[in-house]
Amino acid sequence: MATKPFIVGITGGSASGKTSFLKDILNTFSEDQICLISQDNYYRTLDLIPLDQNGVYNFDLPVTINHELFADHLSQLHAGKTVQTPEYTFNNPNVVPRTLTYHPTPIIIVEGLFVFHFPDVASQLDLKVYITAKNRIKLDRRLVRDQAERGLTEEIINYQWKHHVRPAYREFVKPHKDEADIVIPNNQHYKKGLDVLLAFLKTKVS
Repeated sequence: MATKPFIVGITGGSASGKTSFLKDILNTFSEDQICLISQDNYYRTLDLIPLDQNGVYNFDLPVTINHELFADHLSQLHAGKTVQTPEYTFNNPNVVPRTLTYHPTPIIIVEGLFVFHFPDVASQLDLKVYITAKNRIKLDRRLVRDQAERGLTEEIINYQWKHHVRPAYREFVKPHKDEADIVIPNNQHYKKGLDVLLAFLKTKVS
């Protein structure tokens, strides 16, 4: 590849709208123009996930992520190499994980809660994008999503929000908001912020 990939880090609190935002970015470019590498596929094995004071697994902590491997794969992509990693299957023993293959492309999107928190990942980012939304809106979205997609009860979702999600956001995500190059509000929609970012990214593949 003639030029190094341009690496964009995208973060924000849980249910801030990162997934929809990312889909709109990916749908704008072809597969040979853009690659998405997600922190979610670098969770450590269940025996390394910490338990909270009530014996409940807490996945909302930086220690749950194998950031060393995450950073190494990002570095290899930046150097023009192809990397592979098994898909994270939410520790479901009945699911055989697919092998995910990441190819170096002109634009590489790196997304996840802690991509600004880990220095070995953050230092490789050329552009930092932070998506923000009000807590009440994020919780409402999470209630809808986690009941529909993950089969969780409202009680469990509220418990995780209070004991895991909000404390982790305050400690590990929100403090890095000021480091972002672009902050995109998403209480109702993110279209204006998305349009600005897309216009800029198109200059990287033209």
